[in-house]
Amino acid sequence: MERLVITVKEIRGTCPVYRIGDKIVLDEGYKFNLKETHNVCMHSLASILPYHIALYRGIDPRDIGLSQEAGKAYVQCLDPCDYTGGGTVIFQIEKTSDS
Repeated sequence: MERLVITVKEIRGTCPVYRIGDKIVLDEGYKFNLKETHNVCMHSLASILPYHIALYRGIDPRDIGLSQEAGKAYVQCLDPCDYTGGGTVIFQIEKTSDS
């Protein structure tokens, strides 16, 4: 089965939801895998939603400005931590196959 694995790579500030290494796993590119997903914050979905179908369907992240390397896309949540006291989370998104 093909899936998207979204991993927390970096946190700037303090995020009350995520920790480095946490994952969101989307089976078939859109179904939350609740057994393998650590946490989901509604704010982070705003950054992921515009890209998840394109990445699942094989669009190169470099072609849509989400990376400088093939196969890995990067987005960040919308919390401007310096102004809110929260945390801006950087996510890495990869398409994988579970054979």
